[in-house]
Amino acid sequence: MNEITIKIVYFAWLRTILQKSQENCTLPKDIKNIDDLINFLCEKDEKYAKIFANKQVIRVAVNHEYCDKAQIIKDNDEVAFFPPVTGG
Repeated sequence: MNEITIKIVYFAWLRTILQKSQENCTLPKDIKNIDDLINFLCEKDEKYAKIFANKQVIRVAVNHEYCDKAQIIKDNDEVAFFPPVTGG
């Protein structure tokens, strides 16, 4: 298999900037982890480059479990991106 297909979900202002809450994405085989995915998306469109401009603050979950950006992605995974959470 040369490609993997994942579902990506965006929350809060990430959703607003991208003008979508989710998408299915087919990735080349060389995209192995979340960091690779972010770089791939940023090259695809300037809206992604905008939301990931400070990617250290963006939280990520794979299949509903928070993880770091070294997390390996597999076919049919669900990847969710969250902005920093603030509260009081």
